[in-house]
Amino acid sequence: MVLESTVGHAAIEDNLKQFLLVLAVSLSVATLPQIFSWFRQIPYTLMLVIVGAGLALVDVRLVNLSPELILSIFLPPLLFEAAWNLKWSELKRDLFPITLYAILGVLISIFGLVIGLHNIAGLSLTTALLVGASLAATDPVSVTALFRELGAPKRMTVLMEGESLFNDGMAVVAFGFLVGLPLGTAQLGFQPLIIQFVSVVGIGVAVGALIGFGISYLTQRFDLPLVEQSLTLVSAYGTYIITEDLGGSGVIGVVTTSLILGNFGSRIGMNPRTRIIVSEFWEFLAFFVNSIVFLLIGDQIRYSILEQNLGAIAVSVVAMIISRAIAIYLLGAVSNVVAKSEIPLPEQTVLWWGGLRGSVSIALALSVPSVISEREEIIATVFGVVLFTLLVQGLTTKPLLTFLKLLGNQPLRQKYQEAIARQSALKRVWEYLQQTESRPGVQPDFYRYQQKLIAGEIERLQLEIEKMQTEYPNLSDFMAQQLRDELLAIEANAYAEFVKAGWLNQELAPLLQHMNETD
Repeated sequence: MVLESTVGHAAIEDNLKQFLLVLAVSLSVATLPQIFSWFRQIPYTLMLVIVGAGLALVDVRLVNLSPELILSIFLPPLLFEAAWNLKWSELKRDLFPITLYAILGVLISIFGLVIGLHNIAGLSLTTALLVGASLAATDPVSVTALFRELGAPKRMTVLMEGESLFNDGMAVVAFGFLVGLPLGTAQLGFQPLIIQFVSVVGIGVAVGALIGFGISYLTQRFDLPLVEQSLTLVSAYGTYIITEDLGGSGVIGVVTTSLILGNFGSRIGMNPRTRIIVSEFWEFLAFFVNSIVFLLIGDQIRYSILEQNLGAIAVSVVAMIISRAIAIYLLGAVSNVVAKSEIPLPEQTVLWWGGLRGSVSIALALSVPSVISEREEIIATVFGVVLFTLLVQGLTTKPLLTFLKLLGNQPLRQKYQEAIARQSALKRVWEYLQQTESRPGVQPDFYRYQQKLIAGEIERLQLEIEKMQTEYPNLSDFMAQQLRDELLAIEANAYAEFVKAGWLNQELAPLLQHMNETD
């Protein structure tokens, strides 16, 4: 017993040392842009991959990346955070194209990769199918992190995040079905595949909805920010584990739970302060987990094995890019005609090129059973393609956005918003100073100095705002839309408070939204 306890303690201590080492390297990378300005041109997540690849080059291995580590530990919080910030109103607007991309887009990608790998690279049909299923879905972790760092347009971010969050369910179902074929646990046929897909997705949605609505109504009964924050963390992991145990898609389950909590539960069960606390907690957790995931992806590279499979990797990259183009442009055209989605060609181009693969693809490849003889070839091919998407497509997405003028005046809008926010904050300080002017023990000269200082800064900001409005008249339309969104949020929050207080049985649709649509 003493020996077992000693061995267990040593294993825990060793794991803790590895974890701290990974964290120390990740946080060191995060400080590089503050020391060397050139590094600010590279998104933080991609810089982590590059550093990890550099460590792999000198054969420094931090942690062994297993499918269980990715799917069970890293993926649930990252999925939850992405869906938590996804507004249902924005998602609903583009639900048709997102559904097309998430379902038919995955099938087109698998089909394209299978044709390339089987007919051109000469891989067996089994290997081609498993590589195709592993690489079919864009990775929500990679895409969400990159688009947020680049400040991509809001609608395009919603399209990409929505597709990435939902197409994983389709890809995992397809992968599980295809893995079962050589093992004899699955039957080839259209009907078995459809039944399995509906079952897996249905269980995910059902469990996610049950937990999401359950926690939403539970948090109505108390106002304890730390407890409510903890419940969201438990729901992310709990939903994933329960759904997987029941044979459903843990990815779909977590996304469903988070969408409900972020759009419904946070309004009826959390006050504004609690919502901010929970959102900041998930923002920190996403940064924390992303810092580990992307570093480990780069650190897992085995250059000698990649070199042996360069032909299959090259064919996979070309087939993936072509099939992704067919899926995006073809399905985008269908969506524009059928649902009047009005997705412009430049945005479709970024959706095509920005379809990165990442940790989900790696986890699926690593989970291929060892009884399949081509397992190492599958893993090497998937790793090579993932690295291409992260390092080549990832690093060229910002120049593409700039070339297509899709980043537009995003930095200018940010500067404009900051100036208005500072002016509004200083006006509040001015009002408070006026209210406390007669406070005993404070010299009048101090009040006059502070008033002069604040008034001068408010005037300077006003001149800066007026100058930007004169040079860029469209900023006024932007701020009008921002104000309209704020008014809608205030109205929606009021209804949520009425539901929480028992005045209403359910939230009402914002009247201002209907009025603006009819104008």
